[in-house]
Amino acid sequence: MIRLEVNLNTGQSLSRREFIAADPDLLGMGERRFAIIGHRAVNDGTLPLNDLAGAGGRMDVLVRAINTALFLSHGIRDDSDITLHLMGGPGPPRRIWFEGSRLEGVHADERAIAGQIAKVLREPTPPVGRLEEVWTGLWHSGGDISTTIAEWRREGVTLVRLDADAPPLWVDGDSSPGSDDMGARFGFFLSDDRSFTTEEIDAMDAVMPVRSLGERWIQGHSAIAVVHHLLDNGLPLDLGERGSSGEPAR
Repeated sequence: MIRLEVNLNTGQSLSRREFIAADPDLLGMGERRFAIIGHRAVNDGTLPLNDLAGAGGRMDVLVRAINTALFLSHGIRDDSDITLHLMGGPGPPRRIWFEGSRLEGVHADERAIAGQIAKVLREPTPPVGRLEEVWTGLWHSGGDISTTIAEWRREGVTLVRLDADAPPLWVDGDSSPGSDDMGARFGFFLSDDRSFTTEEIDAMDAVMPVRSLGERWIQGHSAIAVVHHLLDNGLPLDLGERGSSGEPAR
């Protein structure tokens, strides 16, 4: 469903994207990517759809993150992607990338999403550095969080690690997006129900700022919803010096 807005100057009905683009003061900041680490999430073989939280290695946490990252009330976001990092074995680390702008055949139902992941897990894990499209908009590859960081940096994505014990992500008391944020691509990193490992934190903090969505720890899918709210409404982000191209959020 396309949300319609009315341009008060002309009375013309426009889509949200067209409406915002016509008035820079209302600009919703563009592409956002989410990277979530499933420390125990199974990455090969059979995914137990009736026990995602147990034998699935808390795959339920990742499925909820996918749902929030990609789905609107009626339709799929074309400005959002999410990459799962499945680290729980029994195979080598695997990444699954849901590309919102092209994704087909996935519905906003947790069991249905898990079923699509299960189909991917029956395929051999591609080598690191080679993305294979399983079907339209759904890709997989070998690699871990360091691989994703390197790829996104090469693409000029502004990276952010989310952590409650950090400065706030948004600029307090300012409702106008900064010119540097308009049309930018942002990549947000969050964990499952476990803390990032020391190695993961070191890899991220070497190349990106750490920012908070509030003083309380919230679940990962809730953190994604807050990020969508900030970017959809064009609220300016406080990222300090942009980088060259703890506990989990729960």
